[in-house]
Amino acid sequence: MKRIINLIYSMKIGFIGLGIMGSAMASNLLKSGHKLFVYNRTKEKAEELLKQGAVWKDSPATLAREIDVLFTMLEDPIAVESLALGTDGFLNEMKKGSIWVDSSTVNPSFSKKMSEKAIAKSIRFLDAPVSGSKVPAEKGELLFLVGGDKIVMEEVQPLFDLMGQNAVHIGDHGKGSAMKIMINQLLGQSMLAFSESLSLGMAMGLEKKMAMDFLLKTPVTAPILEVFRARIEDENYEPNFPLKHLQKDLHLFTDTAFELNKAVPLTNAAKEIYAQAKQKGMADMDFSSIFKFINE
Repeated sequence: MKRIINLIYSMKIGFIGLGIMGSAMASNLLKSGHKLFVYNRTKEKAEELLKQGAVWKDSPATLAREIDVLFTMLEDPIAVESLALGTDGFLNEMKKGSIWVDSSTVNPSFSKKMSEKAIAKSIRFLDAPVSGSKVPAEKGELLFLVGGDKIVMEEVQPLFDLMGQNAVHIGDHGKGSAMKIMINQLLGQSMLAFSESLSLGMAMGLEKKMAMDFLLKTPVTAPILEVFRARIEDENYEPNFPLKHLQKDLHLFTDTAFELNKAVPLTNAAKEIYAQAKQKGMADMDFSSIFKFINE
């Protein structure tokens, strides 16, 4: 293990995708003294990292030529494929034997497709989406859900340790992405069910605080919802996990179900409710703002 740690510390690391999550993850790599090369479609989002010592690159391709390990944290499969394989894409420029870790939330079939593209170019690939939002990302407390070769994961483990509190090998390529969309499907459904119940309780004359006190203590309520209590109480929907991203993840879940000929009627309905909230101007609010949509 010591040999692997020393090897990682001698590596040059790239990070593409500096949104809410990516910027926090990249910052934790920088705090540990790594030389980090960064790219984002809008350079403004990289300014704070550049002040901390990150090196800006003008394209994914120029970044790829410099690094041994690349992390991507992008919005959706379209963004990942564009930056990997499009004009000035990184995959054609990465060194043989280097490692690409995609921490974006994408559908499992897409992760398998990207793994095949990478392997064809002698690039080692891991799908490693994260469970956690803005605050855990800032604190380095994310959970990485890893699909791919376990030996490659072990090489990257010291970097996972800097950004998260745990990394779990789920299985081969695509399995990390599979587990991630399962988790987010439950998260979206749980928040929606809680919002419907609370909203109806208030319509029946129950005081909001008392209803939340009771519901959140019952064994039928998902424990994670306690984290979002203050947001609903204070009507503060500053995004830790934007609603548009949760809706996208539900769409990935239903797309995957279609690919596998599985019926997911509840998730299809939930996806459309989040889509309606997005159309009402809530796309960039925290996904817990679905309560606001339900209650209006």
